[in-house]
Amino acid sequence: MTDVTTPNLSRRFALSSIVALGAAGLGAGARAADTKPSTPEKPTPPQAPDATHKAEPNASHPSPADQPGGTSHPVVKTESDIFYRPTIHFTPTIGFMNDPNGLVFDGTNFHLYYQYDPFAPYAGHVHWGHATSSDLLHWQDQPIAISETRDGEAFTGCAVIDRTNASGLFENAQGGMAALYTRASPHRQAQYLAISHDNGQTFTEHAHNPVLDIGSNSFRDPQVIFHEPTKQWVMVVAKSRLHQIAFYASIDLVHWVHLSDFGPSGLFGVDYECPNLIEVPLEGGGRRWVLFVSVNPGGPTGGSITQYFVGEFDGTRFIPDDTVIGLTDFAKDAYAMQVYSNMPQDEAVSIAWLGNWQYCQELPTQSWRGAMTLPRTMTLKRDFAGWIRLAQTPRHIETLRGTAIPFATRRIAAGSSAQVALPPGTAIELAMSVTVDERPHDLPLGDKGRTGRFIIVFGNEQGETLTIGFDAFSGQLWLDRNDLKGFAQPFFTGQFSTVLNPDDRHFDIRLILDASTLEIFANGGLSVGTALIFPAGPLDFLRLEASGAATTVESLSLYPLKKTMPRDTAI
Repeated sequence: MTDVTTPNLSRRFALSSIVALGAAGLGAGARAADTKPSTPEKPTPPQAPDATHKAEPNASHPSPADQPGGTSHPVVKTESDIFYRPTIHFTPTIGFMNDPNGLVFDGTNFHLYYQYDPFAPYAGHVHWGHATSSDLLHWQDQPIAISETRDGEAFTGCAVIDRTNASGLFENAQGGMAALYTRASPHRQAQYLAISHDNGQTFTEHAHNPVLDIGSNSFRDPQVIFHEPTKQWVMVVAKSRLHQIAFYASIDLVHWVHLSDFGPSGLFGVDYECPNLIEVPLEGGGRRWVLFVSVNPGGPTGGSITQYFVGEFDGTRFIPDDTVIGLTDFAKDAYAMQVYSNMPQDEAVSIAWLGNWQYCQELPTQSWRGAMTLPRTMTLKRDFAGWIRLAQTPRHIETLRGTAIPFATRRIAAGSSAQVALPPGTAIELAMSVTVDERPHDLPLGDKGRTGRFIIVFGNEQGETLTIGFDAFSGQLWLDRNDLKGFAQPFFTGQFSTVLNPDDRHFDIRLILDASTLEIFANGGLSVGTALIFPAGPLDFLRLEASGAATTVESLSLYPLKKTMPRDTAI
């Protein structure tokens, strides 16, 4: 977020006048003025019921911790809690963690707030957990920042830095940090404001909360930016069951005026959640606005997914370039992606929840559940067809590398393999650039004759394998976790794939394997796959295989990654 300057008086007076009139009155007047009886009305999309839940906040994911007697089991640590806990991905000490929220850089530290049930490893009783870091990799736990109250649970929201006290909420011109988030009860979801006087450690609720309430129990997850061209704060917030993202404006973070709605647009699904709006640099020059919207359930791979739209934002309305939507992930364990505000040089950085609502409350860990992805730097690139697409790369993971694991292989013949042992209990980074040979002309037609595949295998002597493979004939990448035996559940599907570049037998890949987490970055970050993995035993070797055609390995690096979190893990 850029530094905030005091808006000019005419702008402040105009917006203050609008607030005095009331958003409802303004909207009614605008509709009356715009009515043209001779013009057919646009078809009205179906209106989803807005008050279907009676015992918990209206969300499509179950919250057993909110149900009386639903989770009376004590929190007990098990060997699985240690074996499956990552060493470089953020996880809670105990309890249940889902969406990241309040991602902000205060000039010295990065803040990670998150949806947190501190009492049990199940969703419910949502507080804002909190951790801080100087590099987005080494995290220090902090006390709970925002608690559940009689007004409801503290759902997802954002934190902003008001550097010049443009809002007038702080005691001096230096400003401070403010949080805007959803208070959720069975009957209402409304947006609340809280102010921090100790740099984000604790927050005091605004005396006149809620600051935005439209009388809905399906209205949540505000993200706020300061829009420099119009000198106003802009909020994006989800009308979840209506599949709309609403835009509001304010000069003081307290009084909000409705600007526009985006949608229904994008994937079919039950709930739209966690919208984020950010300018992202475009490779080759310039920046474009990207609107991220999470969907649950309704992802193409099942359950939770985050979609994005590339377009323009003029301070009032988001206009997508076209009808094409993108997905941030080709697997199914990256959801509720949130972006950092107030980043130096306006760097676009995100973190997502590494989980899926279809099975997140049944995972084999018992005292804790939930992990965050590694921080990712975001850019926009044009793909082989000319579409502008999101590219994601892990941010500054190189600083965690230990001594490289020797693995010298430059050529793998068809039907051959090369293998190396892996250190136990350690996060691993593998980066490769590979080209599969063309099909020999004298081979017969058929699968083995017309295709070449390169396969990365993580395995153990018990026969478990995790494979990531490249099919050179179709230009596609796959991920297969089906042969891991540590967890089974109907929705825990095992195989995923994505297209890379057609008619190109070359691919590059970078992946991080860390206990129960896997993050894959291929094709320069245009194809990203995030997956939970649960082997019954340690994956203690890496094998590279060539099938159908020989492979040339142009580059290969394999590193252990140093532990960053003070948690009980396998090492």
